[in-house]
Amino acid sequence: MVTDFLSFAGLSPDEITALLDLADELKRKQRQGVEHHYLKGKTLAMIFEKASLRTRVTFEVGMFQLGGLAVLLETELGKRESVPDVARNLDRWVQGIVARTFRHDDVVTLAAHASVPVINALTDKLHPCQILADVQTLREHKGRNLAGVKVAFVGDGNNVFNSWAEFALHFPIDLRLACPPGYEGDAALLAAVRDRGKGSVLVTHDPGEGVKGVDVVYTDVWTSMGQEGEAAERNAAFAPYQVNANLMALADPDAIFMHCLPAKRGLEVTDDVIDGPRSVVFDEAENRMHTQKAVLVTLMG
Repeated sequence: MVTDFLSFAGLSPDEITALLDLADELKRKQRQGVEHHYLKGKTLAMIFEKASLRTRVTFEVGMFQLGGLAVLLETELGKRESVPDVARNLDRWVQGIVARTFRHDDVVTLAAHASVPVINALTDKLHPCQILADVQTLREHKGRNLAGVKVAFVGDGNNVFNSWAEFALHFPIDLRLACPPGYEGDAALLAAVRDRGKGSVLVTHDPGEGVKGVDVVYTDVWTSMGQEGEAAERNAAFAPYQVNANLMALADPDAIFMHCLPAKRGLEVTDDVIDGPRSVVFDEAENRMHTQKAVLVTLMG
């Protein structure tokens, strides 16, 4: 039974599939104008330490469409009061907590001290909400059977890639990471996928090898929030990993391009790719709302 949504690690394939199926249903109901106020009278607290466009709007609008209320708290956890005390207070007032934080441990601590569901809306380690929306988008464009689908992540082995790796623990996808040396992602997670994952993972320092024949070319910013002091070093290291027309030409002819956004155009991706006919980046952005609504209904409904 799903009680929190901190990562994919604690979920079963059936539970993840149920979230995706519910997201599809909620998307259909919204487009058909069918009322779906499953969370009428319920309140969601949203703790945001990082700037946000997609995450804030999709959770807040999603709660409104579900008949509930979202309350935004722009604060740094542990600074004004302890994380356990924040959890114990919110526990008395709301029916769910969303947290977008720097430290992954803070989300884990919130969940440990709150009896209401806690949702990880991004940490320095993982971004499961993004991958759930990505997979809904992938199913829409490549079919519901994901067995053997080839996903190349080009760039930093960051929180988004780590959540893709967690997804590969449960589903038989062919995941590849093309990155410079030193940016290979969470070593323990990669080892887990290799040892017991239903999918596979390959790490290469050759971007051409990474994208050859794949169904999805995925990238993200080279410098994430909190890493601004490393920008010059990172830009130099990742320059050969830019997703451009030449790199996309090595993928399958029907391959799609994905990006979690925001994009640094001219760095990790060129305009002709992100604005091109193979790009589904705004489908992903839309689906953030539908998949997060599915998580909210499952946990709070």
